[in-house]
Amino acid sequence: MHASQGRSAGLGLALASAFAFGGSGVAAKPLIEAGLDPLHVVWLRVTGAALVMLPLAWRHRDLLRRKPALLAGFGLLAVAGVQACYFAALSRIPVGVALLIEYLAPALVLGWVRFVQRRPVTRAAALGVILAVGGLACVVEVWSGLRFDALGLLLALGAACCQVGYFVLSDQGSDGEEPADPLGVIAYGLLVGAVVLTVVARPWGMDRAVLAGTADLGGTEAPAWLLLGWVVLVATVIAYIAGVISVRKLSPQVAGVVACLEAVIATVLAWVLLREHLSAPQIVGGAVVLAGAFIAQSSAPKAAPDGPVAGSERPVSGDEVAAGRTAT
Repeated sequence: MHASQGRSAGLGLALASAFAFGGSGVAAKPLIEAGLDPLHVVWLRVTGAALVMLPLAWRHRDLLRRKPALLAGFGLLAVAGVQACYFAALSRIPVGVALLIEYLAPALVLGWVRFVQRRPVTRAAALGVILAVGGLACVVEVWSGLRFDALGLLLALGAACCQVGYFVLSDQGSDGEEPADPLGVIAYGLLVGAVVLTVVARPWGMDRAVLAGTADLGGTEAPAWLLLGWVVLVATVIAYIAGVISVRKLSPQVAGVVACLEAVIATVLAWVLLREHLSAPQIVGGAVVLAGAFIAQSSAPKAAPDGPVAGSERPVSGDEVAAGRTAT
């Protein structure tokens, strides 16, 4: 019963994280259309969230001694890497293509679990990934404006690999005799990401006057600072907290598939708030993504092989297998 409750809580947090992340574009797009550079919006997002989490970073400062590699990896991959690679990819290939390639991450996570950690995965989880990626192709209408750009595709694939790092590192923090507190990991990850993105985005050239004005949100003038507040507090702070905790309660592969709902949520919110049209393939694709996520999250993890898992210093306990945790 306890494992079932933990899984239900993990699913709820994963859905909350997908909703929060999915709402970032709806709030960020008006700011970009009002005159802010996309990279400056990313810098404001990550730096603002890092400042909000600063008290927690101080509270968990012992992590700097105990888990320096985890904190650096999370900041470089899960925060700065995903953002920088994705926005760089957008400058060369269509948004839909970049988004689809980035969300190949669940399939890559499944490969990591199966071939690197050498843990068996269920057929349902694999089917869920296939359905989710296929449905996502319809949601983003990948066939629209499709063109080949080797560097753009590599950058988008880099974003996918960094997103794999997000799921794997989120799960790794729960290992060991002294598990890393997820709030501390997120706080330091955002701080590292803010430093890296400062070099990439060069915020000293930002048009700060935009933040004092208003932006068009589907025909309604909204204060720019309010939209930025949503991006920072909901789409970043809450999204990362819910996401990291959900990975620990579910597993990287299951949480990765549920995260595909972010694209569906973003599309629906853009339809409702920004009045962007939804086509029939997008509606069908959204239903397929939902089906894939449901199949993946409802699948029970296969029992781990006897003895230590490759790359692990201890065997996997029965409780961990029942809870769907991945040993690393």
